[in-house]
Amino acid sequence: MMKPNKHKSCLLLLALVYGAASFAADDHDHDHDPAPAKTAEQTHDEADEHDEHKDDDHAHEEADGHDEHKDDEHDHDDAHKEDGGHEDENKVHLNEEQRRSAGIVVEALLPQPVAEEIEAPGEIRLNAYATSQITPRIEAQVVRRHVYLGDKVKKGQPLVLLSSATMAEAQGTLLIAAKEWQRVKKLGKKVVSEQRYLESRVAYQQAYSRLLAYGMTETQTNQLVRNSAISKADGSFTLLSPQEGTVIKDDFIVGQMIHPGDLLFEITDESTIWVEARVNPNAMRQVRIGSPVRISYAGEWISGKVIQIHHALDETTRTMAVRLEIPNPGDHLHPGQFVTARIQVGSSSPVLSLPIDAVMRSPDGDWQVFVENSPGEYEPKEVRIVRNIPGLAIIEGIAPGTRVVTRGAFFVQSELAKSGFEVHNH
Repeated sequence: MMKPNKHKSCLLLLALVYGAASFAADDHDHDHDPAPAKTAEQTHDEADEHDEHKDDDHAHEEADGHDEHKDDEHDHDDAHKEDGGHEDENKVHLNEEQRRSAGIVVEALLPQPVAEEIEAPGEIRLNAYATSQITPRIEAQVVRRHVYLGDKVKKGQPLVLLSSATMAEAQGTLLIAAKEWQRVKKLGKKVVSEQRYLESRVAYQQAYSRLLAYGMTETQTNQLVRNSAISKADGSFTLLSPQEGTVIKDDFIVGQMIHPGDLLFEITDESTIWVEARVNPNAMRQVRIGSPVRISYAGEWISGKVIQIHHALDETTRTMAVRLEIPNPGDHLHPGQFVTARIQVGSSSPVLSLPIDAVMRSPDGDWQVFVENSPGEYEPKEVRIVRNIPGLAIIEGIAPGTRVVTRGAFFVQSELAKSGFEVHNH
């Protein structure tokens, strides 16, 4: 009974082993079986989808490349615009009317010697050597005036008519003395005694001189004597101008009683004036009579010369007075005005210099001048100020012969600032 069971067990074991092996083989075959065959329509659709996908990828790549190219071009254009704009920012363009109204002056900057100067405050004074004061020598009354304040007068021109009792007495005495002297002189020394002859002549001379001393001229006195038959000793006489010039004072009224020494008129020749400059005593050793000078008035410089040097210090300012003579064409300078005087005491070797007002501060604090590239086009150029002398800046950093704005630089800088850009020109 045992043998059949054993045989069955073996068969069962073999069946199990064979089934496992078969299962494994089926799995292996399943992994390697080809996909089911596709129809022609499915194949065509899949190919279209693949081509479309490739086209989309290619279009996307082209679009990305085009965008990148556009971005590069845009960046390049922006950079170009920024470069070009920065170049334009450094320039100012002004039309002819703007340049004329702003008073812009452009000059070629060339090396030249610069005068060494001493700067001192000054006050305009009358040229005392070209000024006259008209005053009466006796008490008198003003009868009529012939000229007024500001009038231009000639030498010998009537100024004022006066009347005086003292003059009337002197005129009468002269008329009597003149008649007596004419009669004695006609008789001669053979008829009259020598003493009478001498007394008559002296009396006439004294009466004549008295009228001159009282204010009548020789011409007026001689006319009185010549017309003694019709002349009247009424005490009237006319004061005449002793020089050509301008009436700058006439502080009186008609009918006023005036006394000896009272100022009626002051007349001066204003073609030249004086300037009293106050110089530090330590600098006086450099000042010489005849040295060139210039004074600043209303933005203009007027040249003159040193004519006198005082020899005593002013007790208040502790300065030395130097008298300058300045031409006054057009009568623009008047006594009492204050000016700045510059006295030349030497000169330097040739250097590049221009008015201090032509050198401006740039926004970053550097010194700059404006160069003319073409008429109406100005560009700032950085320079270095070597040193300053009164009214001038000696500079470096620019080529000789460069055309530079020497007047009106502030206007050019203002126009540049209106653009809203900061200029950095290093």
